[in-house]
Amino acid sequence: MLHHRLGHAGLGALALTAKALVSPLLVPSLPAQAPSDGHLRVLLRIAYTGQMHADLPAGGKYVGPGSCSAVACHGGIQPRSVTKVLQNEYSTWVTSDKHAQAYASLTGPLGKQIAATLRIGPAEKAQRCLVCHALSVPASMRARDFDVNEGVSCESCHGPASQWLGPHIQAKALHADMVGLGLYDNKNLALRTERCLTCHLGAPGMSVDHELIAAGHPDLSFELDSFTAVEPPHWVEKGPDGQPSADPLFGTRAWAVGQAVQLRESLLRVERHAKSGPWPEFSEMDCIACHHSLTGPLSWRQKTGFPGHRAGDPPYNLARYALFKHFAAEVDPGLNTELAASTARVSALVTSMSPDRAAVESAAGHAAEQAARMTAEIERATYDRARTERLLRAITADAEAISLDGERTAEQATMTVDSLYIADAKAGATNAATRSAIDGLFKLVNNPSAYSAPQFAAQMRRVHDSLR
Repeated sequence: MLHHRLGHAGLGALALTAKALVSPLLVPSLPAQAPSDGHLRVLLRIAYTGQMHADLPAGGKYVGPGSCSAVACHGGIQPRSVTKVLQNEYSTWVTSDKHAQAYASLTGPLGKQIAATLRIGPAEKAQRCLVCHALSVPASMRARDFDVNEGVSCESCHGPASQWLGPHIQAKALHADMVGLGLYDNKNLALRTERCLTCHLGAPGMSVDHELIAAGHPDLSFELDSFTAVEPPHWVEKGPDGQPSADPLFGTRAWAVGQAVQLRESLLRVERHAKSGPWPEFSEMDCIACHHSLTGPLSWRQKTGFPGHRAGDPPYNLARYALFKHFAAEVDPGLNTELAASTARVSALVTSMSPDRAAVESAAGHAAEQAARMTAEIERATYDRARTERLLRAITADAEAISLDGERTAEQATMTVDSLYIADAKAGATNAATRSAIDGLFKLVNNPSAYSAPQFAAQMRRVHDSLR
């Protein structure tokens, strides 16, 4: 039985679990029920915890999450409305956020299996694992002792606090000033996405490569709006005036900026992989394209004939562009035409497992530059209900191509249409038929090995047909 958090209006399933209701404070009129259907589990399966500590300000050091846990600071139980922050942020993190459990996962069965396969000793002591599963920094970067077993904690996302910890509690403290002292500017959606992607996609020295995936680590996938919802949020989004944002279409903006940054960063990852390390690096390709059944008449891949590449060539994972291109084409058609050509060039080189590493590096770097230009335009773009609905129709009308791109693109499409629908529904356009059809998409990406492009395309067409 699906719970509908907007009463009879029809925002069910993920609307309640992944977006509108993970933080009832953001939508005060909604009841705070716990999710009970499979959609949250799908998103949490897709999700992957992370930590990052690059680009430190001079002199910035880490103090550990205990510095934030006092009741008078961020350790309260109930959210407060008389201060500019909720003051229960630490409590939300430690009780509800998967990041707090990141270190513990290293000591579980899967963590032990991966470590044994890689022959790296205990996972909970291996820096290769700790770099993303904990706030694990050298002693020289610590202002005081703290335990790595606390997982991905406050400073993993907010930056080393030694310089801004004291000043930030002052009544007249300005966010810009704290940023200058080392606070990471997570109010900026592009910078927030970059911070998330350091682990949710990879960065120098922090890579979930094919070796790690083969050992059992989940492949990485990300969508800013969906992942934000299941974190759950321990903050209130604010507008340019510093007041809580009442924009119901904030989710559309978060999706768009997140997609743009993810595309840019994924191309930079290809560039890094081509420049150094083993090549081809199979983590750049669609995993399920190889790890699936090709048995007899049941293989839809053999029936389809592997369009766009030679049978046997593992295709480049295009999930980070396949959906975004529809919005990019509306924001800047000319630049998107260039970006499409550049991305296709990267895809062709990666899919053919080109031995010319320099060509791959150059092509990926060029495409990343174009993606960076597009990111700047996406940040400046306007977001309204009409644009959200056009985007929903354009993406769902592309059902066939999206489904044939494989399970990773289908997964990205599922999170995307869910994010866009929920934003539209918050603006007043609830539709029970669309909600139900999107729920059906989640069922089809729950088991990657069982993914079927024809079934996904058919369900996506149902979503499209339900749109008013």
